[in-house]
Amino acid sequence: MSYIAIPIPQEPGRQDIQIDVTVNNQKQSLHYKVELFYWDECKNPQGHRADCISELLAKHDPAWTVYYIGAPTDDFVPITFVQKQERPTLRSL
Repeated sequence: MSYIAIPIPQEPGRQDIQIDVTVNNQKQSLHYKVELFYWDECKNPQGHRADCISELLAKHDPAWTVYYIGAPTDDFVPITFVQKQERPTLRSL
């Protein structure tokens, strides 16, 4: 699969993103969301960050699946999700 980087304004909280792409005259519509998960929302904010991410994702909407985990900051980690039903479409691209 080829990749295109699209800058998205950094907004606090959740961002719903819909991307319509046409490749070789074939239109695809993909739905993403980016959420910022704050370290202080963890039960043990001073613990291992991988455990924190796992804890935060355990409470997440099961209709969405993790697509990409972004670079963490001192305050949060941005995580991109794609609708679970669209995951096979992404794999076929």
